[in-house]
Formats: sequence, C-alpha cells, structure tokens
Amino acid sequence: MAGQSVRMGTATAITPTSLLTIDKKELLRKLHTQDKLSNSFIAYILGHNNRIVDNLIDQLFNSCEKRLARTLLVLGRYGKVQHQPDDELPTVSQETLSEIIGTTRSRVNFFMNKFRKLGFIEYHNRKIKINKSLLTFVLDE
Repeated sequence: MAGQSVRMGTATAITPTSLLTIDKKELLRKLHTQDKLSNSFIAYILGHNNRIVDNLIDQLFNSCEKRLARTLLVLGRYGKVQHQPDDELPTVSQETLSEIIGTTRSRVNFFMNKFRKLGFIEYHNRKIKINKSLLTFVLDE
C-alpha cells in the first residue's frame, strides 16, 4: 500500500486468528468507493501509527521493567475506550514478551516474579491476571 516492493515487517498472532487476504487493486477500489470502509481504514492506520510512536518512545525512555508493565496492560486492553479491560491475558510466553519489549527472557522472568510478589499480577491456570495496581505502577513513575 505504501509503495514498497517488498514486505518490510512481520506479525505474529498470540491468539487463534482468522485472516482475510485481499488484492491490493481491489482494496484500493473499495477504499475509493466505500466511505465507511475508507473511514475505518484511515482510523486503523492512524491508531497503528500512534502505537508505533508510543512503542518507540517506550523503547527510548523507559526501563525494560516499565516496558513489560506497559505491554501487559496493552495486551489486557487497558485504556481502550470501546472495550472493558480483560482481567486475564491470552496465553503468552515469557520468550514472546521478551521479544516484544526488547530484553531477555530471564529479565522478563525476574520482573514477572517481582510483579506477582507486589500483587500487580496473579497466575491462574497458566494465565496471567492483571490487577489494577499495575496500571497505577505505570502511571506513578
């Protein structure tokens, strides 16, 4: 869509996902003829751009502990106006979390244990439950 001849990134789903492929020319035609689709697409692209900027700022200015806390909140949908926050996160490995925040799995393990001891998170049947105190931790520092 942006004129690149090769794919510039990848995505990995952490929950069961269904994908739909659509030809570029067909998508462009639909965007020009269907206002509702066009508005939704623009809103998605702008939101995606905001998330990229937030992630860059997070990487530049926050510690890996803070990045982990923010990532857990994002995965739990905290801050989404149209969604209630999810108490339990999708099953996600510490390896995946370490890739998301740009640190080692051992550091993620250390901070997850710290968060559990501080009451920020709980484990239930291998799922992570986020307590609201984690949001306070991120906002207070």
